[in-house]
Amino acid sequence: MPLKITVTDYGVGNIYSITKSLERCGADVEVIRDISKIEGAECIVFPGVGAFDRTAKALLPHRETILSMLESGVPALGICIGMQILFGGSEEGSEPGLGYYSGYVRKMEGRILPHMGWNEVRTDDPLFEGVDDRMFYFVHSYRGCPDDPGICVGTTEYDGKEFGCFFRKGNVYGTQFHPEKSSVTGKKLLRNFIAFAEERI
Repeated sequence: MPLKITVTDYGVGNIYSITKSLERCGADVEVIRDISKIEGAECIVFPGVGAFDRTAKALLPHRETILSMLESGVPALGICIGMQILFGGSEEGSEPGLGYYSGYVRKMEGRILPHMGWNEVRTDDPLFEGVDDRMFYFVHSYRGCPDDPGICVGTTEYDGKEFGCFFRKGNVYGTQFHPEKSSVTGKKLLRNFIAFAEERI
């Protein structure tokens, strides 16, 4: 049976794109709006383009359940705001984050924000095995700043400044870039994530 991935719908954009991309990569996808249904998920995706506080308000009532699942080894992927919400908080809002990644989300430095477009991701992480083209699509004004630099497994550069854009702790990956918007390259990465998750359930 294909891997069943639970995609959390907390009222931000881009649910359709990530759902269809995962399905095209061979996963069985369930989208949940009632976040209480996350309990028992074998793999989780936190997607989206959206605001930190709105995302936090949807997830924080279920924080202990989510953290328990992630700490126990349930594989997960956070994309853009879905990655940022894994940190302890953000300069974008006033609500706390989930706090799985120790650290904070801070506003980027740059002449033009949001940072929007294609950038090369520099990483040696095994999830990029076979991903020869490292150009991925970004659209954001904030970036994750972990307390432990060891969870940053990939970087990119914008306006002459390098920053972390790819994170891993345990079985939980976070990407500031959007694999679902990154054409063939993104599909390869999503297939690798699905294979990674299948090995851990």
